[in-house]
Amino acid sequence: MRATANALSREAALLYRSGRFDAARETYGRLLERDPQRADDWVNYGLLLRMKGDFHSALCAYDAALEHGAARAEEVHLNRAVILVDDLAKPEEALEALEAALDIRADYVPALLNLGNIREDAGDREAACHAYGRALELEPENPMALMRLAEVTRFEGPDDPLIARLRKAVAQAGRTALERADMGYALGRALDECRQYDEAFAAYRLANQASRGLAPHPYDPAGAERFIEALIAAFPSRGNEASGGGASPIFICGMFRSGSTLVERILAAHSHIKAGGELPLLPNMVRERLQPYPQSLAGQTEAFYDRLRGLYLEGLARMGLRGEGLTDKRPDNFLHVGLIKRLFPRAKIVLTRRNPLDNCLSVYFAHLDPTLSYAATLQGVAHWHSQYERLASHWQALFPDDIHFVDYDLLVADPRNEVRRLLEFLDLEWEVACLEPHRGNARVRTASAWQVREPLYKRSSGRWQNYAAHIGPLLEVFGEPGNP
Repeated sequence: MRATANALSREAALLYRSGRFDAARETYGRLLERDPQRADDWVNYGLLLRMKGDFHSALCAYDAALEHGAARAEEVHLNRAVILVDDLAKPEEALEALEAALDIRADYVPALLNLGNIREDAGDREAACHAYGRALELEPENPMALMRLAEVTRFEGPDDPLIARLRKAVAQAGRTALERADMGYALGRALDECRQYDEAFAAYRLANQASRGLAPHPYDPAGAERFIEALIAAFPSRGNEASGGGASPIFICGMFRSGSTLVERILAAHSHIKAGGELPLLPNMVRERLQPYPQSLAGQTEAFYDRLRGLYLEGLARMGLRGEGLTDKRPDNFLHVGLIKRLFPRAKIVLTRRNPLDNCLSVYFAHLDPTLSYAATLQGVAHWHSQYERLASHWQALFPDDIHFVDYDLLVADPRNEVRRLLEFLDLEWEVACLEPHRGNARVRTASAWQVREPLYKRSSGRWQNYAAHIGPLLEVFGEPGNP
């Protein structure tokens, strides 16, 4: 039996390395049914189950690995923590898993970094600083520890020792492109906080140069325009509204850094709303099942959309969520409004807007995924902003009663009126708590995590003026406010 089990283990590992994940999963399943004592194979099986989206079964696999004495048990606990916080929104259980990992190895830096992330998500700045600081003590050259500690630190002046460490790290030879990006964005944020705007912009410029080096291809304006044209062509009309679709989340989307997190926090302060955060369900569906998108939707039947709707709802159920009273706040879901309205004809869509100079500058300063290659140049982000407005106008024309625009600048200038309009659009009763979103306890996992934990403020409106000397490409496209 042992020889057969070893052969199956080798076969499963080979299938995994060759990218045949379904076959690898099935082989590990057969192997572990025959010989459940194989702890390391349980670990691999758990990884594959998570890739499939079967999160609870993945946790069971990791539990079996621990039960049977897996080597490097601290890594197994870490894997459990990642599923619990990222996939199942159970941060308290994730903390228990991280504490178990640190009980095994108190110097286990990956667990400390994840512990800091969870504390940061919860708004516990002091605990996050402690975890990141401990990680940096253990590994003084760890770029992630330095970057994360800088992100949660309040800086009072440019002579802060942590800024000196960031400057040194940015200038250090031999850094990878990812490390240069991590350090550059963190240094830019620190200097911006200290009002050292010229040096901050220089740091952001270097960070974006590094980010461009990580992108699989440069931003293609003509290709972006063709994609938006294809989306408009794929959804020329409202579709079959009689198909129903049942209760759905409230979808909040728009340009990155245009206020979507703040809108979700405002709604999450309402007694009838739960914040879902940046759910991956729609993007995963498009990537895994609907390629080439949106051409694959041509001629599809209502039964096809019924199946997709079921997959979305199943995904919510796996995370312990239900559609009614939930927000799905994924900024780039603005690309999928047509698909959303096919799946959920009664869905309400909230699109966010902001002064384009502030919005584009904030995107340029954000440490976004390098695949969003438009974000790494001012010209690219300005062009993508125009494509967003073009598509948003199309959606508004198709679904005028089901789309509501929230203007960030109006919201922070006159919150009572703008929040009231938002709640009326969603058929929600007025609740004064929505004017104090910073008091809510919903977790926040975006670049604006700390801003939305403060009372509503106006200081981000007009921020572009601090950088007017550096944003010629944006001023050429949008002009200065009030100067056509």
